[in-house]
Amino acid sequence: MRVAYYPGCSLEGSAIEYGVSTERTAEILGFELVEIDDWNCCGATSGHNTDKLLSIALPARNLAIAEKTGLNVLAPCAACYNRFRNTEHTVRSDSELKAKVEQVIGMEYKAENETYSILNYITQEVGLDKIADKVTKPLKGMKAACYYGCLLVRPEAHTGFDDAEYPQSMDNIVKALGAEAVEWAFKTECCGAALGTSQPEIGQKMIAAVLKNAKDSGAECIVTACPLCMMNLDMRQKSAEKGSGEIFNLPVYYVTELLAIACGDSPERVKVNKHFVEAVSYLKEVSKRAEEIAAKEKQQAEAKAAPAEEVDEEKIQKKIQAFIKSLQKNPDKIAAKLIEDEERAAILTEIVKNDEKKIQKLAELLATDNDKAVKAAEAYVSGELKKREKSKE
Repeated sequence: MRVAYYPGCSLEGSAIEYGVSTERTAEILGFELVEIDDWNCCGATSGHNTDKLLSIALPARNLAIAEKTGLNVLAPCAACYNRFRNTEHTVRSDSELKAKVEQVIGMEYKAENETYSILNYITQEVGLDKIADKVTKPLKGMKAACYYGCLLVRPEAHTGFDDAEYPQSMDNIVKALGAEAVEWAFKTECCGAALGTSQPEIGQKMIAAVLKNAKDSGAECIVTACPLCMMNLDMRQKSAEKGSGEIFNLPVYYVTELLAIACGDSPERVKVNKHFVEAVSYLKEVSKRAEEIAAKEKQQAEAKAAPAEEVDEEKIQKKIQAFIKSLQKNPDKIAAKLIEDEERAAILTEIVKNDEKKIQKLAELLATDNDKAVKAAEAYVSGELKKREKSKE
């Protein structure tokens, strides 16, 4: 399985951990990344804030180059993915703009291929079963808040692979890795995006709101698939703490980092040690928890599969003898315990008084299975009543 790969500016720079772990994810899950030849910046926020034609032409050039290979496109960065999907949608619906774009980029672009985010590529093209099959170090005991942010699932007309208000694709990946995906209210709230730089006071409040909601919901870490979200929640977490007066201490991971680690990679191999909020210690804690959980599960499974304890015959014989004595001396008391109906209990008393075999049988059942003793007693009484009916005929 091959896919045209668009790393974009972030995955080779500020989000190098995302780039490395995406490549490892492809190796682990068995799909080939074919990097788009001579790719250019997608324009990100700057493009569509400057000029509409420019904002479409920049992504279109990359998509047109990929289209020549006949491959669909994987754009792990949420901003790149969003710009690519917007371009596909625009070119398909606006023939006049399409002609202008082709003139600007100097090549034909039909928008016949499709761009995937890392989330819908893994869940829809690779499959969750394949992930689960590759996991060797499940992240049992991890409590993660899956953070989608603004761009991965909105606008729904352009993205459409997941619910815009209550997405589940990243949650399902995290669960397949063995972790718990906590329920929280801010999974698609904005982290402030570039406001963290241009208007830090506003940006810090938005970052703090996301971190606080995650922590209040029981999360011990945050998982993302967006370089800008990672930058805000990880690099700017300390400044958000100062501005809000809260201490969050929440490690932030790319979903691809966790996938690689759950499939056997060390945190260092996918550069988790380069995060701003120290993130390796929590993974070590999760590893310990996972071992403890696995040991408990094994113990429970063994207990379930283990044969029943050997019966202590000597104890049972003593119980049988005790019941025989009780039936011989006080048969009415035993009968009353076995049968609630007084008349039927009285009949049972008469039966056992004159039948040593029945006393022996009831004593054995009382010593080993009280329910069977009750059924036997009822059967004796019913049999006796039938005999009496017959004798009257």
